[in-house]
Amino acid sequence: MSRMTTFSSPFLLGFDEIERALDRVSKAASDGYPPYNIERLPPRGGHGDVLRITLAVAGFTRDQLDLTLEENQLVIRGRQIDDDKTRQFLHRGIAARQFQRTFVLAEGIEILGAELKDGLLAIDLARPEPERIVRKIQIACGD
Repeated sequence: MSRMTTFSSPFLLGFDEIERALDRVSKAASDGYPPYNIERLPPRGGHGDVLRITLAVAGFTRDQLDLTLEENQLVIRGRQIDDDKTRQFLHRGIAARQFQRTFVLAEGIEILGAELKDGLLAIDLARPEPERIVRKIQIACGD
């Protein structure tokens, strides 16, 4: 039995990739760690919309964070290693916790840069202005 989705309409051709992206997003959204914000910034540098993803990564150093672009997914990984055996904790409320946060990016989104400051990792993205293309298609006569 095949499943029917919104994208199963005969008028929506070639949208299978969007359906797969929505499936990936729904699976990745289950974990709430680390918390993050997404905000729109004013346009700059000839780019259209500029977006900023800010993750709360207190306790992580720059070397413990990894940002990669895998196909159309921005993957942020954090890995803390607790090697200091000389410390004796009476209470351990701040755990050395690993995480992976994934954001699916639309086609053409550019990553402008990333900055770690005061426990916040800010990643700036730009959405280029779309070109409006109108093309006349010739109709062949099939006599």
